[in-house]
Amino acid sequence: MSSSPAGQLRSIAIGVTDLDAAERFYTGTWHLETVARTADAAYLRGTGSFHHILSLHRGAQPDVRNLTFSVATAADLDTIAARTPAAGGALLSGPAPLDEPGGGNAVVIADPQGRILRFVHGDERHAVTDARRDAPVPDAPVRITHAVFNSADVAVAQRFFEEALGFRLSDRTRIMAFMRCNSDHHSIALADADANTLNHIAFVMPDLDAVMRGAGRMSDAGWPIEWGVGRHGPGNNVFAYFVGPDDFVIEYTADVQQVDDSYRVGAPADWTWPPGRFDQWGVSKPPSDRIKAAQKKIRFTDITA
Repeated sequence: MSSSPAGQLRSIAIGVTDLDAAERFYTGTWHLETVARTADAAYLRGTGSFHHILSLHRGAQPDVRNLTFSVATAADLDTIAARTPAAGGALLSGPAPLDEPGGGNAVVIADPQGRILRFVHGDERHAVTDARRDAPVPDAPVRITHAVFNSADVAVAQRFFEEALGFRLSDRTRIMAFMRCNSDHHSIALADADANTLNHIAFVMPDLDAVMRGAGRMSDAGWPIEWGVGRHGPGNNVFAYFVGPDDFVIEYTADVQQVDDSYRVGAPADWTWPPGRFDQWGVSKPPSDRIKAAQKKIRFTDITA
């Protein structure tokens, strides 16, 4: 498969209004594990090797601070730094050491719509033979598999991800462009919208059973399924969506389709359902009003502030 310097989606940093409560939720109910903490932040891992996949930062309002990718080589950092300005983005810093748990060297950029993206090389990893992998929690997330951004101009965002970061389009539906930077069907999706906000964050689970067990655990804890359980068209992944603390939309998913250069890019006509159907199986109810409102709510950190 054609390579992208972006590598693999590693983590997302979000601002939360109650750090302690958010940490309790994401560890006790969502089943991540705290691996580092400061006075104003908590860093949480999944069962995979990444040092952390979610960081929670104390803030006055919920927001997305940045999205971080792990790159294969130090040269990929230089490539991204060189391509970003020509593609319409801004180089904010680096390559330079990253001053946070997990470390590594990083390039930090802003895309043309102001989202902060970081690309890290040489960050700490957890050994695959550690205790958490030897005795994994059967319904714990492994890693983040994708994030979906609402975009006021999908064409501009798509062009930047392609030209600066080497992403490729996997599928285009009526409302969304699915973009990949490795064998996962998509690591980023861009949804047509009126504003540049976060749509949702997807955490991949080991299998379908883990999605179902996790969904049951969430429901038992008072966090109902807001959309699903079902199976998507583009990506072919199983899904169950929830609205978490501060109205972040979070997804348990599994069976993410793996693709290569032979994959045929789908068009909107390839991804239509019969009236009243909301997934491949035809079992999912429509998204709730609550999730549809939450999917438009969370903004990105204002880099001009």
